[in-house]
Amino acid sequence: MYIANIVVLRIFLTWIPSINWQQQPIKAIREVTDLYLDIFRRFIPPIGGLDVSPIVALIVLNILQILVTNVLVSILG
Repeated sequence: MYIANIVVLRIFLTWIPSINWQQQPIKAIREVTDLYLDIFRRFIPPIGGLDVSPIVALIVLNILQILVTNVLVSILG
């Protein structure tokens, strides 16, 4: 799933302190992932200064992938 890969890339990029978040393609990655991650950030506050919303977002993506796969398998046989 491409969205999950981009979220994981975003997580790794946050570990680089000197990264310029305003430079392309980093800016595009940030903008795309923030649209999705901001949904979870509204409900999940940082824990000890650590943003755990990407972890929850990845779990939700995984659950959605399983559900969609199961529905498609049951419909298509």
